[in-house]
Amino acid sequence: MIDIGSRLARHKLLPFTMSESAEILKQQFSQSLGLPWTDILPASRLEELLKEEAFSYRNRIYSPIVTLWAMLYQVLSADKSLRNTVKCITTWLTAAGIQPPSSDTGAYSKARSRFPESLLQRLIPESAECLAQPLSPEHLWCGRPVKVYDGTTVLMADSAANQASYPQHGNQTAGCGFPIARLVVFFCLVTGAVASACIASWDTSEIVMSRLLYQDLEVGDVVMADQAYGSYVDLAIIQQHRADGVLRKHHARKTDFRKGNKHGIGDHQVTWHKPAQRPEHMSEQDFALIPQTLVVREVCLRLSLKGFRDQHIIVVTTLLDAQRYSAGQLTRLYGWRWPVAEVNLRHLKTTLKMEMLSAKTPDMVRKDIWVHLLGYNLLRSLMELAAPLADNARTQLSVQGARQHFNQMLALLATANRATRKRLFTHLLETMAADLLPSRPNRHEPRVVKRRPKSFPRMRQPRSALKANTKSDLYNPDMMHY
Repeated sequence: MIDIGSRLARHKLLPFTMSESAEILKQQFSQSLGLPWTDILPASRLEELLKEEAFSYRNRIYSPIVTLWAMLYQVLSADKSLRNTVKCITTWLTAAGIQPPSSDTGAYSKARSRFPESLLQRLIPESAECLAQPLSPEHLWCGRPVKVYDGTTVLMADSAANQASYPQHGNQTAGCGFPIARLVVFFCLVTGAVASACIASWDTSEIVMSRLLYQDLEVGDVVMADQAYGSYVDLAIIQQHRADGVLRKHHARKTDFRKGNKHGIGDHQVTWHKPAQRPEHMSEQDFALIPQTLVVREVCLRLSLKGFRDQHIIVVTTLLDAQRYSAGQLTRLYGWRWPVAEVNLRHLKTTLKMEMLSAKTPDMVRKDIWVHLLGYNLLRSLMELAAPLADNARTQLSVQGARQHFNQMLALLATANRATRKRLFTHLLETMAADLLPSRPNRHEPRVVKRRPKSFPRMRQPRSALKANTKSDLYNPDMMHY
């Protein structure tokens, strides 16, 4: 390991080879951005994954591990530009007493494009799994790990390559819209980390995408989702993976609590029959594996919200033990669906600004999404370290607060000695544990915007056509600047 502290004592910037500079950068990133993953994803594990991917690379300053940390730094920064990330790297090298490379973004941009997408996909479930392993059964719902999933869409730069892979909405005029990608994400209920995800074009059904993700389920998992997924096929596939589902009943299916094996008021056990029509996305072989009947439990849950009438919803589940999984336990579980699925998607899109991606090629769009998910898991790892200091009040730890505190510390952590670094990181966790969100159960806010938008008209023609129409303004004396 290179001693960075000894370099700081020298006044003259020393020339280093690219491999030595890359090693110093890797060390700086590991002792700053990588601190939450010291035990989860150490540098040795990253090197092992690179070997498994059979990814060959030359000795450059932007080695694969440096590139990975730089991409994570980029998505966690308020300024997500490549220029800001490169300036961070040159500043850290200068602080270590090393001659920095050029501040041109070309080398970093090429390193990002070369980085294997498959490695990013592997890191997401591995980081979530390592984060959930230390959890004791008392933190789980009825001793079972729960995964909550939902879908959303993201926009990206309007380029020909993006339009070919992720076309814009058909109702929009060509040149006036943005390419759209659909994203389905599985979240861990306790840690809030992303366990798995799937990316496709916007016209791909969320149901089809979620069924592809069922293969990532572990034995004993409980899966929870809204009514879009409460079908026979979904419950059957979930059970094929030896997991259980708690899904809101689809509105088209009728329920009669007078029939079936009753467990109580609004709680009975019935037999569903396999649909006659095969879903279009399923092959005949896969559809033949679906059982002819399925025993499910239908439970009417009462959700109470202060100031409003009680709302009654019906969930269907394969958890047939009414003693262990009572209606009260199911109500408590389904009450967490919104803050775990919807709010965490909002953190990804709004807090981490994933709603609009600047990448101009489909490959980089997908990498950008995977890195955002990985950066979100990094924040969740940091919050998990702070949770014991906050009496395990995970729901009151702030994702935005964690990002802000962490970003303020990164430069100091990267260049400090071991004792100072330990003191800074302890202070970071204590600050996060003290900066708790207020407890506001069943919070309800109107979904309106107070601030009026600027009075610019909507684009209804391609930019090239609009620029041609306004070209005469260039020769207008009143519009010219001297």
